[in-house]
Amino acid sequence: MSETSDIRRGMFYMIATCAVFAIQDGVSRHAAETVSVYMIVMLRFWFFALLAGMWAARSNGGFRAAVRTAFPLLQALRALLLISEICLIMFSFVRIGLIATHAVFICYPLIIAALSMPFLGETVGWRRWLAIVVGFVGVMVIINPGSAILTPWTLVPLACATLFASYSLLTRYVARKDSANVSFFWTGFCGAVIITPLGLLHWQPIALADAGWIAVLCLLAITGNWLLIKAYEAADASSIQPFSYLQFPFVSAVGLLVFGETLGVNVLVGVAIVAGAGLFTLWRERVRAKANPAS
Repeated sequence: MSETSDIRRGMFYMIATCAVFAIQDGVSRHAAETVSVYMIVMLRFWFFALLAGMWAARSNGGFRAAVRTAFPLLQALRALLLISEICLIMFSFVRIGLIATHAVFICYPLIIAALSMPFLGETVGWRRWLAIVVGFVGVMVIINPGSAILTPWTLVPLACATLFASYSLLTRYVARKDSANVSFFWTGFCGAVIITPLGLLHWQPIALADAGWIAVLCLLAITGNWLLIKAYEAADASSIQPFSYLQFPFVSAVGLLVFGETLGVNVLVGVAIVAGAGLFTLWRERVRAKANPAS
């Protein structure tokens, strides 16, 4: 009963995480229509760095423990990948919308599965490779290459998914020796250092209303990440990860109701294919983990 209760609590936390992140993306799109993306991301990471510093100060070992990493270059690369992904996806929100962006972006678990062999040396069986191929067929259905409105921006969400998958895989790799506190600290501070020159270069006066939206964006980011941490504390990732696909219907509701976006039949069909393939790969990972508990 206790395990069932933990999974249920983790499930609710993950659903809440998806809802908060969907609202965050809506606020991101709204803010990026009038304020420089680089400036918004810079302010977010200043807030992130401040939080990471406060977190490190309260953790065992303080700043000295948080700074000590076995992979300084990889930690910096993680921050660079995350910064690049956030900037690109915000540009994509403005250019092609929330729905079109997330419809393709949800393929990132399949990219993680495909890249886990060269990145982490994991074995990917034929069933998961088949699911990966099927998933990318779904991506092609979403992108609709034969469409007259196909533009290079249509491929940007795929680049974002690849960047985020690479960031996630590097996070798993550095976790072999670095604690979560170390990765959190390095992501915040390296991210702030990387984005600050671009943000200052694109500095502009901010209207009071825009400043309010950026403040809301920072609070939503912190809330979403806190809920995500609580979700993984309550239950194992394999039990609750499938619920992360609920972010697409949440973000679709924001896109439809707030921004007047449209949801095409090809997007619905493609998302169903991608989500199905992604859920299958998560299930196969869970099966392999049970078969090889020591791995």
